[in-house]
Amino acid sequence: MAVGSTGNDSGELAGFGYKQELDRSLGNFSSFAAGFSYISILTGMFELFGFGYAQAGPPLWWTWIIVLGGQMLVALCFAELAGQYPLAGSVYQWSKRVAGDFASWMTGWIYIVGSFVTVAAVAVAWQVVLPQVSTKFEFVGSAADAGTYSTANGAKNAIILGAILVVFATIINMLGVKIMARVNNFGVLAELIGSTILVILLLFHIHRGPQVIVHNLGLGQGHPWGYFGAFIVGGIMSAYVMYGFDTAGTLAEETNDPRRAAPPAIWRALIAAGIIGGALLLLAMMDVRTVTDKNIGLLGLPYIVKQALGNTVGNVFLIDSALAITVCTLAIETACIRLLFAMARDGRLPFGDSIARVSGRRKVPIVPALVTGIITLGLLSLNIANQSAFLTLTSVAIVMFYLCYLGITGPMLLRRLRGTWPTPEHGNYFSLGRFGTAVNLGAVLYGAVVAFNIAWPRAAVYGTAWYFKWGAYEFVGATIVLGAIWYFAVYAKKPIEVIEAHRADPQFDLRTPAGLGEMAP
Repeated sequence: MAVGSTGNDSGELAGFGYKQELDRSLGNFSSFAAGFSYISILTGMFELFGFGYAQAGPPLWWTWIIVLGGQMLVALCFAELAGQYPLAGSVYQWSKRVAGDFASWMTGWIYIVGSFVTVAAVAVAWQVVLPQVSTKFEFVGSAADAGTYSTANGAKNAIILGAILVVFATIINMLGVKIMARVNNFGVLAELIGSTILVILLLFHIHRGPQVIVHNLGLGQGHPWGYFGAFIVGGIMSAYVMYGFDTAGTLAEETNDPRRAAPPAIWRALIAAGIIGGALLLLAMMDVRTVTDKNIGLLGLPYIVKQALGNTVGNVFLIDSALAITVCTLAIETACIRLLFAMARDGRLPFGDSIARVSGRRKVPIVPALVTGIITLGLLSLNIANQSAFLTLTSVAIVMFYLCYLGITGPMLLRRLRGTWPTPEHGNYFSLGRFGTAVNLGAVLYGAVVAFNIAWPRAAVYGTAWYFKWGAYEFVGATIVLGAIWYFAVYAKKPIEVIEAHRADPQFDLRTPAGLGEMAP
């Protein structure tokens, strides 16, 4: 049995005031896989490479390195928190401990809404790969619409494929964490093996040297900020791919010995995705036959892969990408379900008893799974005839997650400066030591700059219509205002209290260092 046995883990959970309700059965790899599948390099790159390349050209590769470095700072901060607070609904719980009630409510609320948007944005990525494997997946339109959102029929087909994927992911999540983990682990292994083989094969089809990544193709012409303006727009692709690594911590109550398993799972997921993704980006650009080929911007990475490896081999990797998109959607839903569950059992959501209820034998929150699936399908249906919605959905989701991360790293930095973090009871779990303040400050600055950059109302990202161009500000602003109104109307004068069905047995002392007494005022 692991050092932190199930019994010991449940006892530690009781120290936070919670009864062990979820199925604690996951190992280290499942924890890592949850974070890796959420990042999912094959999903993000196959969906948005075309956009990034059209905006920034080959120097797009440098945005990957910049984003990897910035997100690593965030991941290291999260690793510290994961070792101290191994709880479901990680970002909500972490914010509650370092910032307090209102900040945690807003962080959780924004993360939930962002998750709904992200599931929809990722699920439509099937449209990028499946119709290019076979036209049988093009239910609406013709072969000319395959692999693209830029036509009305392509957009409609993306919604149909996305809806099918959302239904599948919802069913798997309702079958229990063991089945979810098996499906996710299989998908992650397929993505790791497939992307590694793809990198190796691309090595044999190089047309130019690595110096290609310094040629901007004149894309800065006419841009107010020159090439730098084009570069930061193209960097949205990298920012879109590399987030969600916190999911490795959100399954903590279903992981054995989570204090030791979760911290390394968070940063290992990011590093693995960063290395493989960086190599794939570089080699794809070195394999391009004509760097000014307009089809790269239209059809993206699938076009380069099939051009280099041929249709048959290329289709194998497109299928692997489709599998990665599948488990990515599954992981995002899983994270959202755990967050809904965590907030509901704290009495911080309406109908909390129903939302936090865990089914008998499978020990899974059924209602949050249904809520996530239904709302996501609703978001898809609202955009069924609008091909401008996809980048807007993607960009809005990124902004919301970056704000959630700032809702943790910002208060954490304030506590460091005040000398109240790490706490004296930090123990021998993951710690940044004397580098903590510098890393934390870098994480905050990075997150603020990227969130502002993505939200900026650019026609290249959001379209020319004003209601899309200002979409990030409108959607995020409305989410924040509604969340604040709801909090002050319902929860401001009501302290956090674990609902009775999930409350730990009275014999556990909640005043222990791990318990609620550590929560920031």
